[in-house]
Amino acid sequence: MPQDMRRPVFSRMYVRSSGPAMERAGGDRHRRRMLAGLHGEVLEVGAGNGLNLPHYPPGVARLVALEPEPILRAHAEAAARTAPVPVEVVDGVAERIPAPDASFDGAVACLTLCSVSDQGRALGEIHRVLRPGGELRFWEHVRADSPRMRRVQRALDATVWPLLCGGCHTGRDTLAAITAAGFTLGTVDRFAFPDVSVPWPSAQCVLGTAVVSAA
Repeated sequence: MPQDMRRPVFSRMYVRSSGPAMERAGGDRHRRRMLAGLHGEVLEVGAGNGLNLPHYPPGVARLVALEPEPILRAHAEAAARTAPVPVEVVDGVAERIPAPDASFDGAVACLTLCSVSDQGRALGEIHRVLRPGGELRFWEHVRADSPRMRRVQRALDATVWPLLCGGCHTGRDTLAAITAAGFTLGTVDRFAFPDVSVPWPSAQCVLGTAVVSAA
């Protein structure tokens, strides 16, 4: 495994504090919204420590959970044992998905596209492994609406934020990247998470769907 996929300090911090804090703020509700109605064979890129796994609907016949970081992957493997659907946890990165073309009916990217090294390539790979008519479900934090916060995001992304937060970038224009990869956007909900009074550089979120053309 490439050395830059090992992020032990960030991973342990996320498992112990950041992940639980997200769930207390209502993250499980957004996870259920994102996953509702999925069916057939599904790929999740950047499965992390498996927080999505309990929320997959029974229509999912097979779930492949891709996670490159060893500590997070071990937690995902533990979560897979009690998941409501069959789960295979796999070592791999979104930029090189270990699957043939048109392998899946659906794909999930949850707070992952902010941290991949090449967002365009990762989305191209997701597009490649989805069948015609296949659907991408996503929940991602994105570029802020406010020009002032965008300046803050640019400064953070160029300095300390990726180093402290496992490669995360706060200000990516992820919706534009999804469209550029060949997807057609469906319904998109914009909201702040966590919904707090103090502005936060990673609070602007989008949750929605995108579809691979059936042509």
